[in-house]
Parts: sequence; C-alpha cells; structure tokens
Amino acid sequence: MSGTDKICESLPLGIVLEKASIEHRWASHRWRPVDVIPGAPVLDPAGPWRVLGTGERWTRFHAGTLPLELFRKETEGYRLNLSQEPPRLFVILRSGEDAESEHEWVPIHATACPFEAQDYLDSGDDLVEAVEMPPAIVAFVQDFVDRNHVDEPFVKRKRKPHDPRKMGFAEAGRAPVDRPRRGRATRGSEG
Repeated sequence: MSGTDKICESLPLGIVLEKASIEHRWASHRWRPVDVIPGAPVLDPAGPWRVLGTGERWTRFHAGTLPLELFRKETEGYRLNLSQEPPRLFVILRSGEDAESEHEWVPIHATACPFEAQDYLDSGDDLVEAVEMPPAIVAFVQDFVDRNHVDEPFVKRKRKPHDPRKMGFAEAGRAPVDRPRRGRATRGSEG
C-alpha cells in the first residue's frame, strides 16, 4: 500500500498542561493546555506527569502523549483550520474522576479538525481548549490535505412535484381543512 492509499496518518503529540494560581472565589487554580510537543516520547496521561518548568504562579507538565490522527474524510475540517491565522490544535481534557486518574484533568484526545472539537464541546462534559499549531505540524497537516483532499461537488437536490393523492387527500381533491365540520353547531344554529 502506498502512502496515498492510507486511511489515516498519525503523529505522537506531547500535551503540555499548565496549572496556574488564580484569584477567584471558588477556585485556587486553573488547568489549560498551552503547547504540544511533536514526536514526544510516550507518556501515559493517567500515570505520573513530568514537570517541564515552573514560575511564580504556574507549573507546566508534560501530561501525556496522544496521537494526532488525520483521516481522509476530515480534510475539509483540516483545510478550514489551516486557513485560520494561526491554525490551531484542539486538546480535549476530561475530569480525572471520570478517567479514574490521580490528576484533576486528563488529556484524552487531540485533533486538528474544528468540527470534531465541536462534537466534544456539545457533550458539555469535556474541556476543549485550542493551542497554536507548531510549524512542523502545520506542514504535516498541509501535506496530508494536499495528498488526500477531494472537493465534493455541490449538487442541488431536485424537488418532486407535490401530489395530494399520495398524502391521502383523494376525496374530492380537497384537503381536510376544506371539508365541512361534522358534529359541531354552525354559527347561526346556536340558540
């Protein structure tokens, strides 16, 4: 099978999460993805994380390695993403309680398709954040789109003419709203 016959291509991405202190009534900190590491070594998101750096009010972790998978059927979404300035990767985080993990939030998926990211947002259970797509990944996604995208021609559907007999209105060619009412008094007969 040649490279253009592949259904999908994959690239490992290290997910970089930042825990930052915040001043808020109900929370002392916030988690968010801030970067990805193309070709990162494998690290289980549910296992121990590696500290990458610390600052006065923040700590960054390599919080796991996830595959960025590209599929031929999703090239329209990739094209839309690449047309944005800057293109983005979408990282989906799930509550650690749901993932049976020692961490508060766990990265579960990474995608370059904004339509797929929207599907995760619709559930309302996951946290979806965008990070800027590094140049190496932009080149990887662009190459995949160039090799696999096929424009779908727009075909306007043709409407069939309406036939009332198919709707059960064959009686005298009139619709039910045109039939006289039975069993109710008419206006002049009330008395």
